[in-house]
Amino acid sequence: MRERIAFYIRRIKAGALKSRMRQTVWIYQYARHYWLPMIFYTALGMVGTVVALLTSLVSRDLVDIITGHHAGAVVKTFALMIGLNVGSTLLNLVSSYASSYISMRVDAEIKADIFDKILVTDWESLTNYHTGDLLTRWSSDASNISSGVLNFIPNLIIYTFRFLSAFAMVVYHDWTFALFAMMGAPVSLLMTRRLIKRMSRNNQNSAAMAAKMSGFNQETFSNIQTIKAFDLVRLYIDRLKGLQKEYIDMRLKFQKMSMGTSLLMSTVGLVVSYASYGWGIFRMWRGGISYGTMTMFLSLSGTLTGTLNNLTSLFPNAISLTTSAKRLMDIVEMPREDYSQDGEVEELKERYAKEGISLCLENVKYAYRNGTEVFKSASLEAHPHEIVALVGPSGEGKTTMLRLILSLMPVQGGRAVLCGGDTGLKDGDAAGFPLSPSTRKLFSYVPQGNTMFSGTIAENMRNVKPDAGEEEIVEVLKLACAWDFVEKLPDGIHSKIKERGGGFSEGQAQRLSIARALLRRSPILLLDEATSALDVATERKVLQNIMEDAYPRTCIVTTHRPTVLNACNRVYAIRQGGCVVLGEEEIDDMIRGF
Repeated sequence: MRERIAFYIRRIKAGALKSRMRQTVWIYQYARHYWLPMIFYTALGMVGTVVALLTSLVSRDLVDIITGHHAGAVVKTFALMIGLNVGSTLLNLVSSYASSYISMRVDAEIKADIFDKILVTDWESLTNYHTGDLLTRWSSDASNISSGVLNFIPNLIIYTFRFLSAFAMVVYHDWTFALFAMMGAPVSLLMTRRLIKRMSRNNQNSAAMAAKMSGFNQETFSNIQTIKAFDLVRLYIDRLKGLQKEYIDMRLKFQKMSMGTSLLMSTVGLVVSYASYGWGIFRMWRGGISYGTMTMFLSLSGTLTGTLNNLTSLFPNAISLTTSAKRLMDIVEMPREDYSQDGEVEELKERYAKEGISLCLENVKYAYRNGTEVFKSASLEAHPHEIVALVGPSGEGKTTMLRLILSLMPVQGGRAVLCGGDTGLKDGDAAGFPLSPSTRKLFSYVPQGNTMFSGTIAENMRNVKPDAGEEEIVEVLKLACAWDFVEKLPDGIHSKIKERGGGFSEGQAQRLSIARALLRRSPILLLDEATSALDVATERKVLQNIMEDAYPRTCIVTTHRPTVLNACNRVYAIRQGGCVVLGEEEIDDMIRGF
């Protein structure tokens, strides 16, 4: 016993209790917005308890009238009992509706809030979590909390009131019955302590396993073409079966423990019921109580036992809730991006709407969190009506540079700013406007791979400009050399695009992605290997159209193919942690050697 107490003291000192309290407070920051419906739900539960107790009393009187122990109006008593049962049914329906209302509203609020916070969480921190894990936390854990909000404070009040009122009624009529009814209390409390420990561990294991399976399923369905192409169907089926077996074995282990606990609790319940029944028969045989009173006591005994079990089960459920809360708090408490400069960025865009905006990086440094250094001192400039290229071997940092420009990752040294017009850092605008998450509204970005969404071509275009007219859409499709195949489609710009750009070739999907970026009419356009699936002639034509467009756009492209470098104003090669401007001779050598 002393060791057990010492164990709990160590846990409290280690912060376990404080952590649980933080998680509980976090849960009820959502639930508190619905305190009126929760009070209403609690009141309904308490009224339902009173109605149930009155039903027990009326039932007792009716039995006594029928058995001749008391005289009374049978019809009136019977009608009263029916009325109470109907009232109890209506209360249960209203209570069920209130419960559903609160759970659904809390569920929607939690999921909307978590969704919002995930989208503005620091990108590099977020990449530590698998997409499947994020989905599991967002859906399953949020739903667990919303459905369990009513399982603690409101139900704690309701069950406590039900237990105390039933206990008081039993003691009022015959205190000896209370002793029999409470025989199972020590066992319930003992089993609760055991369940809390086991359930906490099981919830953590279940959540981790669910995230693992969700991640596996998500990756499998996203890469089904690759799986088929490499003839990996059987391998992935076997992997799924392995994960399923691991999950089933884990759940069955916990289920066996639950079955043992349920069997013990059921046995205790039967012992209590039969003991109460036997004591009732003895008391009735001795003339101490009537038959109706005995049936009332048996009913109340079941209420006491059941309510006590409900009360003790709240604490394992609370452990489940706080476990889910911890998993969500791990996500929402990660560093969040700062969008406080949105207004100033809008002013910058309006101020230089005619001149355009330049991008200037000077002695930029960056290293990944694992210690890998990418840039030691990288500098580059890009101005309106220019196409600037970034070249270099795969893995040298081209995509990382674009992520730094987009502030998906923070610059760790040097300066990264935006300057008005074609002004550079050396031309007087020495301060510039620092890059931040807010400045993303000045960029259009076409990443590697297929980035089209399911829906129509027009819907994809209007994702970046909801009020775009059909003429605007056709115009940018022409600039991106996409109109030649779109106009031949039966439904034109209203043709459907399947998931992940299905129904179109890689080259067609790339041109649609470029058109969408152009439609946004952002001052700076970033193309990350965005023309890799195009033939050389089409690639040159797309870049030429961008250059000839009257809009003052600054364009930065990354490419492995040097065939378009002659169309660029400047070419930077990423070498040894820096950006080196290539001369014409070196560019020609790259083109000839391609």
